[in-house]
Amino acid sequence: MRYWLMKSEPDTYSIDDLAKASEPAMWEGCRNYTVRNFFRDSMADGDLAFFHHSNATPSGIVGTMRICGDAFPDPTQFDPNSDYFDPKAPADGSRWICRNVQLIRKFDRIIPISEMRETPGLEAMLLLARGQRLSVMPVTEAEWNIINGLQGL
Repeated sequence: MRYWLMKSEPDTYSIDDLAKASEPAMWEGCRNYTVRNFFRDSMADGDLAFFHHSNATPSGIVGTMRICGDAFPDPTQFDPNSDYFDPKAPADGSRWICRNVQLIRKFDRIIPISEMRETPGLEAMLLLARGQRLSVMPVTEAEWNIINGLQGL
């Protein structure tokens, strides 16, 4: 079992959007090779992830979700009407990968970055590193437990 943090801007795709999904939803549109490699090589069916609202006031963790199934080619890379269209994507779909996710729980409150910065045990969390811009990143089991503890879980 691995743990992750996955960011989305709430005006693009929010935890409420995920909550409305009647089946696992596609987490698409990631256009970073490190994230692609996480999806392809490290993430597995059943892994757990925090849902993080970025570019929000406040930015923070708003819930948890489960990774469902295997990685697969992101279909948005082939759709010229998509914001995520990539005209250089090879026909085999190997350039950009996505994953399906399913909501586990929407938190009662946002766990803001400012609170995480002040929480003992989270000092080395990748999310809090200066200059960190990845939209998907690993979380340690200890960090997972600390953040769930902040939520009272």
